[in-house]
Amino acid sequence: MTEPLGPLHGVKVVACSTAQAGTVPYMLMADLGAEVIKIEVPDGGDTSRGSSILPGLPSTYFETNNRGVKSVTLNLKTQEGREILHKLVAKAEMFGQNFRPGAAEKNGFGYEDLRKVNPKLVYISISGYGPKGPHADLPGTDSMAQALGGIAEAYSTPGQPLRTGIVSVADETCAILAFGGALAALTYARTTGIGQKVDCSLLGGQIRLMGWTLTTTMWRDRNPVTGQARVTGTPERPGLSASFNDRDGKPLVFQLNGARKWREAMAALGFYERLEQAGFGDLGVAIASDEKRAILLRLLDDLFATGTRDDWVSRLRGSDIVSAPINTLLEASNDPDVLANGYVTEVEYPTHGKTLKVHGSPWHFSETPAKIGHAPALGEHNESVLSDLGYSSAQIKDFKDRKII
Repeated sequence: MTEPLGPLHGVKVVACSTAQAGTVPYMLMADLGAEVIKIEVPDGGDTSRGSSILPGLPSTYFETNNRGVKSVTLNLKTQEGREILHKLVAKAEMFGQNFRPGAAEKNGFGYEDLRKVNPKLVYISISGYGPKGPHADLPGTDSMAQALGGIAEAYSTPGQPLRTGIVSVADETCAILAFGGALAALTYARTTGIGQKVDCSLLGGQIRLMGWTLTTTMWRDRNPVTGQARVTGTPERPGLSASFNDRDGKPLVFQLNGARKWREAMAALGFYERLEQAGFGDLGVAIASDEKRAILLRLLDDLFATGTRDDWVSRLRGSDIVSAPINTLLEASNDPDVLANGYVTEVEYPTHGKTLKVHGSPWHFSETPAKIGHAPALGEHNESVLSDLGYSSAQIKDFKDRKII
């Protein structure tokens, strides 16, 4: 039986991209069947090949961000290297780069250069700050975008300094938005025959990620209340999303909306009588009073500290209240729902003699499933890709000898 092809089978992408935000969009496309040719410098390739290497294993950074793509090495500072790139672009539908603003144009593969080669080309450019503004020409990183985009406040504790996180949230958010933007532009190009440039930035992705909470902040013209709980709504229809520790210090979260759900949740936990005696039979009283909100949270802290996380979560879920343990990264990777849905899966690495856990696919396609691959060796696909362009074995050897590839 023929193995089904991915939903992006037939899409051809060329990417002169490094790091994370610049590579993940095309890794996701490769998972879904697109042919992605990653251009790397001949001497050493993408510098992230040397990042986060554990003993006896490949780079977690490079492997996660570049699986399934093809590696072709090109010296784009040479005329012949640029000619090869142009031949690849002429056959492609997408081109991606995340160089410092101006670098692509300086080296002959800016949007205006490549649209002359292929007018239908979708050109994705990823930057730190966006194409306009006072800092548009500066380089950007994940930490910079987290710092500027407001996410540090989202997980902050009152009275404590704001800090950026260890997970590359800005990189990943920008990458996913670039993925969507690229496919939207591809749809237009296939319909009209007209390509276009799609600009995405690390900062822009973070601003989008803040969602309706940012809208509320702007309309109120003041920062949100942060900490262990998010009290929302009105006294008539209150809402609560809050985290608490059990008697062993294990954290959990629950979220609900409405007075009826509040009573059902607290009754299921065995807390309602105590709360009613303290004046919190109605959650709405905590909406308009910061003092009562603080008293309520302290009381809930005490109540949750009398039992175990597993029991509290089970009781809440049994009453149809949204609740979950707050996982560490390692716990998340072993969560039963994560494993059952293939969000984390296992892949064999024959060259390392190991079977390793990796990201699965966040999508389930009923007819065109994703396929998880490996990251390529540097220049692994030089011969096959250049042969497809019509170059002979002798020409390819000559390119290699002269360090064009």
